[in-house]
Amino acid sequence: MTLLDRLPDVRGSLRADVPLAPFTWLRVGGAAEALFMPKDEADLAHFLSSTPDDIPVQILGVASNTIIRDGGIKGVVIRLGPAFGKVSTERLHVTAGAAALDKSVAKKAAAAGIAGLEFYAGVPGTIGGALRMNAGCYGAETKDVLINAVALDRRGRRQIMTLDEMQYSYRHCGAASDLIFTEAVYKGTRDEPAAITARMDEITAKREASQPIREKTGGSTFKNPEGHSSWKLIDAAGCRGLRIGGAQMSEQHCNFMINADGATAADLEELGEAVRAKVLETQGVQLDWEVRRIGETAC
Repeated sequence: MTLLDRLPDVRGSLRADVPLAPFTWLRVGGAAEALFMPKDEADLAHFLSSTPDDIPVQILGVASNTIIRDGGIKGVVIRLGPAFGKVSTERLHVTAGAAALDKSVAKKAAAAGIAGLEFYAGVPGTIGGALRMNAGCYGAETKDVLINAVALDRRGRRQIMTLDEMQYSYRHCGAASDLIFTEAVYKGTRDEPAAITARMDEITAKREASQPIREKTGGSTFKNPEGHSSWKLIDAAGCRGLRIGGAQMSEQHCNFMINADGATAADLEELGEAVRAKVLETQGVQLDWEVRRIGETAC
């Protein structure tokens, strides 16, 4: 019996042995044993409630901050499609599906004269990922504007999580790891669309000037330790431009790891661990990964 034989009938797309590298910003990683793209939230809930508990389930967004290891991912990878990408506004509230791109949500809010979500213009990825890691930049975070989030648990049960229940801290969400976020509601403040857009343009310009956004990258590799900037520690440790295989710490922003020349996931992870070791040795500070690393190592 194959894995697909053990999975329920669905209305969305369910395929076996799907390469995942094309879905990731770093363009590395093996295949998903099965990839499920649900038609809508009801389809996702049915799938979760009917899938045996011993089959692993892993949610994957646009993988802007994810390394998928070369051995791929066992069980089922779930990727949310267009039905989960809708964005709407009402008064000062913005409702966004988990598959909506952060930048698109910021633009929609700006057009409606809703301020406070400008920082999402500088955050790569989707709302689902932003919810899971309390994403932010330039002094603002998801927790500053979030009202609540809708999630499904491993049994397909729907729940609405309040801001307090998300248990946010710096780049961390304390909500149960098996929850799959499907939607979020934000509240901003009133301002002129032109003024909001101008602030977004400033964020975009800063990002383009300081980050290797046109490279195959995963965003910030390490969290900022309390009282420190990771890039300064990495630079002081002599790791700017450090390279292992096809993986390199960016010369432009040395807390960004790039797939410079056909890197494998193993190259990237080895490079990251080498940087962590060098920073600890020379600067006495432990760096923690911000980029997620999931899946199996290659045989």
